[in-house]
Amino acid sequence: MGGVGEPGGGPGPREGPAPLGAPLPIFRWEQIRQHDLPGDKWLVIERRVYDISRWAQRHPGGSRLIGHHSAEDATDAFHAFHQDLHFVRKFLKPLLIGELAPEEPSQDGAQNAQLIEDFRALRQAAEDMKLFEADTTFFALLLGHILAMELLAWLLVYLLGPGWVSSVLAALILAISQAQCWCLQHDLGHASIFPKSRWNHVAQQFVMGQLKGFSAHWWNFRHFQHHAKPNIFHKDPDVTVAPVFLLGESSVEVGGMVGPPLLTLVNFEVENLAYMLVCMQWTDLLWAASFYSRFFLSYSPFYGATGTLLLFVAVRVLESHWFVWITQMNHIPKEIGHEKHRDWASSQLAATCNVEPSLFIDWFSGHLNFQIEHHLFPTMPRHNYRRVAPLVKAFCAKHGLHYEVKPFLTALVDIIG
Repeated sequence: MGGVGEPGGGPGPREGPAPLGAPLPIFRWEQIRQHDLPGDKWLVIERRVYDISRWAQRHPGGSRLIGHHSAEDATDAFHAFHQDLHFVRKFLKPLLIGELAPEEPSQDGAQNAQLIEDFRALRQAAEDMKLFEADTTFFALLLGHILAMELLAWLLVYLLGPGWVSSVLAALILAISQAQCWCLQHDLGHASIFPKSRWNHVAQQFVMGQLKGFSAHWWNFRHFQHHAKPNIFHKDPDVTVAPVFLLGESSVEVGGMVGPPLLTLVNFEVENLAYMLVCMQWTDLLWAASFYSRFFLSYSPFYGATGTLLLFVAVRVLESHWFVWITQMNHIPKEIGHEKHRDWASSQLAATCNVEPSLFIDWFSGHLNFQIEHHLFPTMPRHNYRRVAPLVKAFCAKHGLHYEVKPFLTALVDIIG
């Protein structure tokens, strides 16, 4: 038998796709680890080795997302992010260059093989329980109550006039509506509502663009990286949100009371617009323009241009507070640091915690109080988190993983701490 890296032999300087019918070259982890450079990236899925160097730029989730898993076993990430594995595997075939040597472990480094096997069994159990199937009525009601709040805010101003009471109430209702829009577009971005990814994406463009004024592509670009490597410097955009604040073991927070009101109004607005222009996402830009046109056409007859702008700013500031406190209460108090190359389940649990559920908290947070379940299974519809939670708890107990659940107020206070 030849050396490692050839079809029964040793590696050349750069591998191409294996010829059809030919024996696959075999590789060791020490070879794969060398391919984690900007123009040279390999990864492993189900013990098969893929060269993604040239294809990464065409990856629908972005080159950074797939690049974060280079020189690693990406099997669990591959299953976590993709709905239709049969469809996605067609794109993998031309990238296949070999497989792990038979004596090599499926994971590089000191990872717990039994833990990984048990997590995959847990995922299979969730699939057998049909927990990845969505209740379309649940999500239709969510969209309906968002549209009802948008209408109610406008009717308050229309019927009562643009006074202080009606304006404050309208701003609060619009802020709640915008917060719920974040949750619904988040569900769509994870393809957890419709059986086809395309349907989810079109619906996400409507919710994110027409109802919020943001780009769906921009959100997915940054949010999928967060899921791939939560709380990891230089890989998770959520732990570096300059210039408002920086987070983590080597950072200094700047203006703790400035960050929450300005995140959506300043950071997100500027970053979102820059992304659409630089990446030429013209469809998203048109969707966003339709939101601003609708908002100003709806309220300028009552407030004029300046008053409508002030109403918009008030809504964004209120919404931004919700976004910072609700979305980060599960992450910021947890471990933030540099890449440690953990397995999928361990890396997600190290960076997440849950908040005690109730009907109100489930609704108000968009079920992000079940952050552990969401991070382990990003494409699972959120109404099924309660059902999978006991299985996740049992899995964590078996392997000594910390399954942390906090009271709501404690979670908020821990952000400051």
